[in-house]
Amino acid sequence: MSPKPDVSQKRKDQIMTAAEEVFTQKGFNDARMEDIAKGTGLSKGTLYLYYKSKDDIIIAILDRIFQREFKVFTNLDLTNMSATDAIWNFTETISKDIKMMMRLLPITFEFMGLAFRNKFVQKAFKTYFKHYMDILIPIIQKGIDSGEFRTESAHEIALAMGAVMEGTILLWVYDKSMVNPEEHIKSGMKLLMEGIKTK
Repeated sequence: MSPKPDVSQKRKDQIMTAAEEVFTQKGFNDARMEDIAKGTGLSKGTLYLYYKSKDDIIIAILDRIFQREFKVFTNLDLTNMSATDAIWNFTETISKDIKMMMRLLPITFEFMGLAFRNKFVQKAFKTYFKHYMDILIPIIQKGIDSGEFRTESAHEIALAMGAVMEGTILLWVYDKSMVNPEEHIKSGMKLLMEGIKTK
């Protein structure tokens, strides 16, 4: 006999998906629980059975975004290749993932604003950042040890790579006509890689 589906989790996913749309259109401040309930087709009372506040929904969405990112990272096998190829595979994966996540970027930047004053949001970003660094630093160190890369700090190089990725997305927010995140993350990483390769 097959196990019964988790109706509670399915309902939470339904609520978070509706909330993402509401937050994207209205922002965190202007969105109301009534708007989210309307988007799910549930009553406001039923919505409160799953989430006690708008903040609870916001934290749940952030957790879902990061869990999805962690799954992408976990499924990425970079062990049996050169450091250069591993970084390019990582960059390709991140670039494609960003393209898929474009509709959620307005929410992502609202999360960044919340990180200044909300310790739970800040902790989530810190966990994501550590996960990112834990993947890149060993790859870069492998490239340094093998002679592919110049003898520099693997930590500093990983930070620079993160700045290329995050900074490119921010520039896209400033001017969408000038910046293509998927294309310009790759070109930025290419320029950085040329700088750290041994001659």
